[in-house]
Amino acid sequence: MYKLILSIPLLVAAQVAAADPTSINSVRVSKEGGLYKFDVTISHNDTGWDHFSDAWRILDANGNQLAIRELIHPHVDEQPLTRSLSGVELPAGTTEVGIQARDTQSGWGKEIKKVQIK
Repeated sequence: MYKLILSIPLLVAAQVAAADPTSINSVRVSKEGGLYKFDVTISHNDTGWDHFSDAWRILDANGNQLAIRELIHPHVDEQPLTRSLSGVELPAGTTEVGIQARDTQSGWGKEIKKVQIK
């Protein structure tokens, strides 16, 4: 019994380590007045409620979060998927932002896709 209890955290850690992160396929930015709209296409091997891509966010050059787009349910049969976020205000002089995606097991991915702001 003791060995079983000790092995459970190792199994959970192995599952998290093996979980594939969300990939950022493309980002389209358009300006609407003084605000911006981001169309972000991501891919993830969603398996259901236990493991799915649940957000993407916009970061400034220092890694500070400027905006976030939450994904509230799995998209098992809709891959890749594109979701938009409108009405994003960027600090004056912003010429580049980063897009980062998150999933329910791995958290925020290491990939930060750089996007030029025109």
